[in-house]
Amino acid sequence: MALDPQAAHAATRAVPGIPHDADGPVFREPWEAQAFAMALALHGRGLFSWNEWAQALADEIKRAQAVGDPDSGETYYRHWLATLEKLVAAKGVASSETLHRYRDAWDHAADRTPHGSPIVLQPADFAG
Repeated sequence: MALDPQAAHAATRAVPGIPHDADGPVFREPWEAQAFAMALALHGRGLFSWNEWAQALADEIKRAQAVGDPDSGETYYRHWLATLEKLVAAKGVASSETLHRYRDAWDHAADRTPHGSPIVLQPADFAG
């Protein structure tokens, strides 16, 4: 999923705390960029405003800090992903059960995939 540079810059201006440099958002892992791109795409389709997103993300970060997240910056995109999952479920795009089913399938696929190879979901990954 490629990032739209204009949309990425708009997001970094609208949502406080997005790790970025002069060129735009920065990511430590490919999945972080993918989660960011999914949020951009859903925002672009009108699923949520950046104000709504920023509030939901702030709430998620506060919740995590309350249970011990050290807020070192290393978990920012974990909070981003949790916010994305919660908003997608709250907006009725996918149920929490469906999201958990895909997360479990992804974990299963990752476990069987050699390091450095692309992870590909297969029907057996959904079997548990």
